[in-house]
Amino acid sequence: MDGAARRDPHPAPPGFAASCADPPGPARAGVPHNGGVLEMSREEFEDLVSRALDRIPPELTRLMDNVAVFVEDEPPPEEPELLGLYEGTPLTERGEWYAGVLPDRISVYMGPTLRMCAREGGDREAVVEEVEITVVHEIAHHFGIDDERLHALGYA
Repeated sequence: MDGAARRDPHPAPPGFAASCADPPGPARAGVPHNGGVLEMSREEFEDLVSRALDRIPPELTRLMDNVAVFVEDEPPPEEPELLGLYEGTPLTERGEWYAGVLPDRISVYMGPTLRMCAREGGDREAVVEEVEITVVHEIAHHFGIDDERLHALGYA
């Protein structure tokens, strides 16, 4: 790569966008259906992202450089099912030219995450798990790990 920033999205599983457009169905196994979205405040979701970051081993967080993590309500309109996005130059691609640049950006999207977990009949624990997977996935891109490897490790 020639130093250009890379966008590595963490998409929702196949079929997610179509399933979200379906009309609400009956409740599953005692979980009431609330129109396709689990109830969670922005503050609670941000706390889940923070906790997921705290679970990253210190040996790795010490190596992270010039990266910021954000919680956003929704992804760009052209990618409505996106759960997370890494925008930047991975550590493995930085060279002597890398100086004075804005931080890499990791975005975790609340809306699609809650909708996906609700459609799968999940609860708060499902959201916790999905947030952790998304955070690890995007941080892995910061370290230069591609989607193929992440898929093999169960983080895609």
